[in-house]
Parts: sequence; structure tokens; C-alpha cells
Amino acid sequence: MPAFDFADFFRRTPDDDGPDLITIDGTDRFLLDEAPHVHGDALRHPGAVTVVDDQRGVLTLGVLAVHGADDVRVVQDSLVSERALESIAGTFGRRGFHHPETYEDAFTDARLVLLRLSKSHDRLDEVARAVARFAAPDVVLLCGGRTKYMTLSQNDVLRRSFGEVAASRGRGKSRLLVAQDPLRAAANRAAITDPWPRRVHLDELGMTIAAHGGVFAGASLDLGTRVLLGEMDAAVPTARVAVDLGSGNGVIATEIARRRPGLRVIATDVSAVAVASSRMTADLNGVGDRVRTVRSDAGDELDEGSAQLVLCNPPFHADTTVSTDAAEAMFRNAATILQSGGELWCVWNSHLRYRPVLEKTVGPTRQITRTDRFTVTASRRS
Repeated sequence: MPAFDFADFFRRTPDDDGPDLITIDGTDRFLLDEAPHVHGDALRHPGAVTVVDDQRGVLTLGVLAVHGADDVRVVQDSLVSERALESIAGTFGRRGFHHPETYEDAFTDARLVLLRLSKSHDRLDEVARAVARFAAPDVVLLCGGRTKYMTLSQNDVLRRSFGEVAASRGRGKSRLLVAQDPLRAAANRAAITDPWPRRVHLDELGMTIAAHGGVFAGASLDLGTRVLLGEMDAAVPTARVAVDLGSGNGVIATEIARRRPGLRVIATDVSAVAVASSRMTADLNGVGDRVRTVRSDAGDELDEGSAQLVLCNPPFHADTTVSTDAAEAMFRNAATILQSGGELWCVWNSHLRYRPVLEKTVGPTRQITRTDRFTVTASRRS
């Protein structure tokens, strides 16, 4: 246990001397500073506060250690964020929080909800609707983000579920949105419609796609995925187990299971809503009995040598930041997941030039096809 407490560390800036355990960014600070002003009473009642999409665990630990909240409910889509919270909670010896399994469990009778904004309006819409539907009538939804990534359309999204939406003045590089007066009362509870998860039938594949808010490509067919599907029949025809690494809405996992009745498929993603979407897409298309869903970080929880084929359409953004880190982690884990002689079939934006990385990380790599935007390669595990 460290000699200092979290409240002391929270008051530090990244340039202060002291243990370099976590970084408190301006948006987290702003949310924690304003929470007592928008609904201080909620902080004093166990179970009245919910934290959504806390990126590094700082919001949750701040609510507990700085504001004295207890029994905080935490909704984190990313498994990486969930692990970060568990790690710093252990470092500071703090508990007093838990992860509910459903939105109803997360928001029922909540009075203060703190949310870190992402670039996804659909994610914001699904969460806001759930808060308005289940939370207490006096709930305040306090959203924070980096000013340069915020738009007026986020206010419009919140107004679908709340009668009053106001923006704060900017502080540093951050800004807050405050939503109150959920549009529901006992008489009109049924009037709040919930379009999530979306279900769209795609005639091109004869498939129904399901997607929660924030899932990559939503309830549609991503262009890169379309290119991969066009080549997929030639991918290790003798494979008994295939992995869809970064499954998103589950189109790849579902489609290969439909095309190969004898194949078992594992669909895995770091995102909780992606895993749920993959599960629903597989079930809606009659292959749920052969598609297993697993939440993992780039496939890090899958067994070594457990598959003969890995299929992957890796992301090249981490929310608002262009990054190849996730893709390279997927390639490393694919090499572990594959049996000797198995193959990783990957589609990627051609300008990213992943082939040398694939050669080094997985094994000999050949080009299957190349369009004006996308490249599909097959990398054989030595």
C-alpha cells in the first residue's frame, strides 16, 4: 500500500514529482470538480452514482476517494479500461464499485451519471436512452470530453432523452455537457422508445446484422469486410476452428459459420457491446450454436494453438487517434492462437503497409487481392 492516498495524488499535475502511476487528464479533473455542484446529494448516497466509459479508472477512484461515494456502478465498454480500473484500485486499496451486467442494473435509480464522451454518437444515444429510462427522475447525466472532438450534434443526441441540455464553458482543453429532466414519468414511460440494438437485414448477404451503439460499422457491412468476404472461401478449407479477431458486429464470424457447416468459430473483441452484437448476429442467422463469443484484448485470452484459421479486419483508430497498436497486437496474438501451418487472413487499408509487420510477426505472407483501397493477405504460421 502506498504511503500517499489517492486524493493527494489526484491533486498532482503530470509534471509534479511523485510516483508515476496514473495520469489525471483535464477532462477527468473537470468531471470530478463539477460533480458535487451538479448533484452533490447523490455523492452522499450509496448506489446513487454510475460511471460510464472511465478510460483509466481515474473517474471511479476519484468519486470514491475524493468525494466519498460508495457502491459506485461502473459501465466500461473496453476490457482494457476495466483492467486499468482493477489495477489502480488494487494499487490504492480501494473498492466500493462493481460492474453491473445490464444497463437496467447499471442505471436503475441512479441520480448522478458521469460519462466520458467518445466519438460515437450511437454510443452516447444508447447510454442516454438507458439513463432516461431507468434512472431516478432527478438524475443528472454529466458528460465530459476534449473540446476539439465535441460537436453540437452531441447536444441534439442528448435532447432525444432529456428535456434540458446545457454546455459548460471550456476549461483548458475540455468541456462538459449537463443533461437533466429525463423525458419520462409514470404516465409516459412507454413513450421512450429504444432502437438499440439495431437490426438491419442485408440483402447482399441474406443476413440480419445486429449492433449496439458504438460498434464498428454499426448494423452495416464495412467496405473492408466486404473485400475479405469475397476471398474467404479459399482460406484454409480444412480448418476445424476459426477465430474472428476483433469481431465487431459479428458479420465475418457469422458468414464463415454459414458457409462452412462443420466449422466452429470464436468471435472475440475488446468491446463488451461488440461481443454482445456478435452474439446476437450469430443467433439471428441460425449459427449461434457454432459461434462462441469471448471478450478479450486483441485475442489475448484465447488458447495457444487453438485454431487453424484467424480472420481479421483490424482497426486503425483508437477512438479519435490514428493508431496501428491494436492491429499489431492482433497480429502478435494471432501468431500464438494459430497452430503451425495455420493462416491469418487479414484485410487492411493499403496505405498502412502492414505486410512487413505480418511477415515478421506471423510468418510468410502472400497477397490475395488488392483493390484501390484495401489489401487482403494470408500469413502462414511457421
